[in-house]
Amino acid sequence: MMKLRIGHLSTMYHTSFILMGTDWLEKAGIEPEWKLFGGGPAIVHALENNELDIGYIGLPPTMIGIDRGLEVKCIAGGHVEGTVMITTPEFRTLEECRSDRILFLEQFKGHLIACPPSGSIHDVIIRNYNKEAGFENDIDVLNYEWADMIPEAIADGEIKVAVGTPSLAVVAKRYCDAKMVIPPEKLWPDNPSYGIVATCDMIENSPDTLLKFIKLHENACEFIRENTEEASKLVSDTIEIIDADFVKEMYEVSPKYSAGISEDYIGSTMRFVDVLNELGYISKKLEQKDIFDLHFVEELEL
Repeated sequence: MMKLRIGHLSTMYHTSFILMGTDWLEKAGIEPEWKLFGGGPAIVHALENNELDIGYIGLPPTMIGIDRGLEVKCIAGGHVEGTVMITTPEFRTLEECRSDRILFLEQFKGHLIACPPSGSIHDVIIRNYNKEAGFENDIDVLNYEWADMIPEAIADGEIKVAVGTPSLAVVAKRYCDAKMVIPPEKLWPDNPSYGIVATCDMIENSPDTLLKFIKLHENACEFIRENTEEASKLVSDTIEIIDADFVKEMYEVSPKYSAGISEDYIGSTMRFVDVLNELGYISKKLEQKDIFDLHFVEELEL
């Protein structure tokens, strides 16, 4: 049995919760050691401290780590378009503003936009969204180390605007009387909301284990795509604090799940290079070979 130290988030649409709720990994000879983190940057720090072998993580924080000298690669995809914006009822949606970004953002002057940790994919997307429209000095972003704290802040009236995962959209709708004002495909098309990142040491010394993991990761992605109701029940039973309808609604907010690494996934990732550089998160222009190792997904023909 090969031990695998896996960093994951509380993000329920990640396949981590499918794999936790089944014995697929154990049957494949993998003994998983799951470690929960509050955001992608925290997983990067754990990888830097040699506390993990692989992680479920958005690509921007991975790129920030690589820029600092972290020796990791993205070896599989997972999901695209996992960032949404939600608000309390009084604000207009982007569609109601005729997709005019300036008209839309003007209504948030003087408000804070709550967001997962600094350097997370959500943080980079919303800061870039504001910057491109010329609002970077008019609308501040408030980062939370644990994204799970954001719905509570909305419910308490501390904030009225937030960006985050599809899970946030469903929680905010159910418990905070909030609504989605920008759907995931409108903030940054094909953005790499998460992938599977592995240390170069694991890639070099344990490729068979990684290949097994990615195969099961894709099986879990397919399970979500093809058997959404069953997958929803499994995740609900695994987490125990949410119902299956919640999980199903979350899956439907942004339904693009795959372990493959498409050209669009790569292209969208590489768009982040200039943005991360302009925002001061990285110091040099990373190339595709610095970020990706495609031979696992190519071998599995994903």
